[in-house]
Amino acid sequence: MNVLLVNPPAGSLYHRVGLRFLPLGLAYIAAVLKKHHHTVRVVDLEVESINHHTFPYRDYDVVGIGSDTTRWPAAAKIAQAAKAAGAVVVVGGPHVSFLDEEALGCGGVDYVVRSEGEYTMLDLVEHLSQGAGGDDVPGVSYLADGQFVRNPPRPFIEDLDAIPFPARELFDLSRYNSTLQRRPLANVLSSRGCPFNCEFCSCSAFSGLRWRTRSAENILDELEYLYRRLGYRAVAFFDDNFTLDTKRVLAVCDGILTRGLKMKWWAFSRTDTALAGPAAVRLMARAGLSQAFVGFETASEDTLESAGKKATVEDSIDATRLFKESHINVWGAFMLGFVDETERMIRNTIGFAKKLDPYIAQFSLVTPYPGTRLFEKVKDRLITHDWRRFWGGEPTFRLANITPERLKSLFRRAYYEFYSRPSQLATWMPYLLRAGWRYYTERKGELKHFMVAGNGA
Repeated sequence: MNVLLVNPPAGSLYHRVGLRFLPLGLAYIAAVLKKHHHTVRVVDLEVESINHHTFPYRDYDVVGIGSDTTRWPAAAKIAQAAKAAGAVVVVGGPHVSFLDEEALGCGGVDYVVRSEGEYTMLDLVEHLSQGAGGDDVPGVSYLADGQFVRNPPRPFIEDLDAIPFPARELFDLSRYNSTLQRRPLANVLSSRGCPFNCEFCSCSAFSGLRWRTRSAENILDELEYLYRRLGYRAVAFFDDNFTLDTKRVLAVCDGILTRGLKMKWWAFSRTDTALAGPAAVRLMARAGLSQAFVGFETASEDTLESAGKKATVEDSIDATRLFKESHINVWGAFMLGFVDETERMIRNTIGFAKKLDPYIAQFSLVTPYPGTRLFEKVKDRLITHDWRRFWGGEPTFRLANITPERLKSLFRRAYYEFYSRPSQLATWMPYLLRAGWRYYTERKGELKHFMVAGNGA
């Protein structure tokens, strides 16, 4: 069949700071469909200037659309346009996996693929190619004679090595401008699932509580492909916790050094798993790890415990010290606006961020994404159902002790207090000037067009 896969325009915090990464979920689905002799095109509206209202969807048998929470409003409009053009429309991703009935009610969706999409999408496309529907396809939801049907879930993929590498050949890789130490940055996923089940994170519900991993050899083969065939010299591991298994970390790092892959890379890590393998942290530094993304979240032990983080404030201090001693920059993530937080607790977290002094501090507002335990806890307190506002920088539910307006003010204050310090200004001012100039030059053509149009009116 002729399949179009669409990545809607993003609204995440990373998008807002200029990070552009390959949509790995769609790239994996495309690779599996191609392997089974289906024709696939991928359109990434995050980096391509295409009018999704007038796109020729009629040229495709099936249109598949990926969607996290902030993309869902755009995804729904794309689905409606594709359905009006006569295509079979399938949506997938974290948001619709948990709100599948809502997605089917938007008027443009035929099927929802829940959770991991590679083999559910393949199964569905094969059924459609034979003139059948999705009745017998595990992991899909649909409407039958107006009645909502949720088929049994598909088991999680056990052998991740069996999945072909993402179909990067279907993308214009030059459009993805994320860099690490000024090196073009490719994103890689080497494991799935998370056993920690923090209340604010949907990973455990979407990918499972059991951690599943690719073999070190398989990971290294993809790194070598990126390095020798595509010319990448930097990689971002998108695993929710790359450092969970110390033996695997050691094997990957040994392989990077043995194969002569002189790459810089960054990875996500928890504080406690990093502290469980300090020798591995030092080896990661030797193998090219230059930046670790670490979720510190809060300065409150009680909040860490109630959120299910299973880590301590002392872990945050010790892990930061370990990374810094290993000459690894820390990208520290802090969350403001937990359910029972007071303004004083938020100020303590801001002060804690300054004390830890990571290379980058990312502050975000606690956001109840569908599929999380937090969503179930506060869904009666939501102050908006505009999913575009769920990007991590706007209040989305009502707190007991802080008004939404005051919470937004504290959010802005956190960034100001952290980055207005002389040490941070010296570090980031050159970057801000370069980013500002790049933004100006990218928008100059649009501005000129706008002014001409305005004068003509």
